[in-house]
Amino acid sequence: MGSPLPPTASDDFYRTLVENASEGMLTIDAESEIVYANPAIEDILGYPPDELIGSSKMKIIPERLQPVHASALASYVRTGDRNIDWDGIELPAQHKDGHEVPTLISLREHEYDGEQYFTGIVRDITERKRREEQLRDQKDRLDEFADILAHDIRNPLSVALGYADIAREKHDIPELESVSDSLSRIDALVDDVLALSKEGRSIGETETVAVEEAVRDSWRNVDTGRATLWVDPGVGTVEADESRFRELLENLFRNAVDHAGSDVTVRVGRTPDGDTLYVSDDGPGIPEDLRREVFEYGYSTSAGGTGYGLSIVARIAEAHGWDVSVTESDEGGACFEFAL
Repeated sequence: MGSPLPPTASDDFYRTLVENASEGMLTIDAESEIVYANPAIEDILGYPPDELIGSSKMKIIPERLQPVHASALASYVRTGDRNIDWDGIELPAQHKDGHEVPTLISLREHEYDGEQYFTGIVRDITERKRREEQLRDQKDRLDEFADILAHDIRNPLSVALGYADIAREKHDIPELESVSDSLSRIDALVDDVLALSKEGRSIGETETVAVEEAVRDSWRNVDTGRATLWVDPGVGTVEADESRFRELLENLFRNAVDHAGSDVTVRVGRTPDGDTLYVSDDGPGIPEDLRREVFEYGYSTSAGGTGYGLSIVARIAEAHGWDVSVTESDEGGACFEFAL
């Protein structure tokens, strides 16, 4: 550890730190007079420090808020009661050119030569507020889209379910059972996606799910052609949102058929230690340099693919707290692993 600085050198050292800080710093006395401002304040509020020092803090307070600021400081000096969060409060400040700047201010009280002072660390959060506004706008649009989508899908879906039920009553055709099951699955997915979008979450409540049962149900909901499914013994259970877990499996099965062909063999199993669940196939596999990209939205190696299936898989896995990766299967195909 280095030797402590002598008093004069120490003062110079700390002054240099403050003068070169990227965040603004203002110090006022108990009468709201500005006694110190560092150079970063000019980047945030447009005032050089020497224009602020000696003036009232009201110079940088929007006019409509000045009475509130004045009474708040006077109240604290008189009673010592804090009525705001000193560790970080969002307040608009008045820029020299007249516009308001959204800021985040952290406050500290200190004493010097028997006088009471207050120092504020000032951060410009204009960019953060802009992003927050963008996110609010996007969420509003997504909520509206989800409502429209759910309504426009549910109407024809209800009609299809009704006709499927009528057809099952009049005709003994085994395939109609599969049609009804698939339509019911779509209806459940619409409900799930709509509910989760409203809550801003990717998954709902979790429960103990039997993996083999979920796998076989999901397989039946995908047009797998001549594909073969193998489920290893001992796949056990997982703690999951069952509906979203089945959606994850459906997307993996659809991906295998789309990229490896309708005669692909898909295998679902668990590593010997039980910590990793995997879904593998005997198709052409995924080149090593593309294995991270396949989880990105819009990425697809298939001409007719949407590029959303595997990104949905990654989103669902991450929402459950599972690490997802893709490797090469024993047969040379793709192997999606979920570290539980």
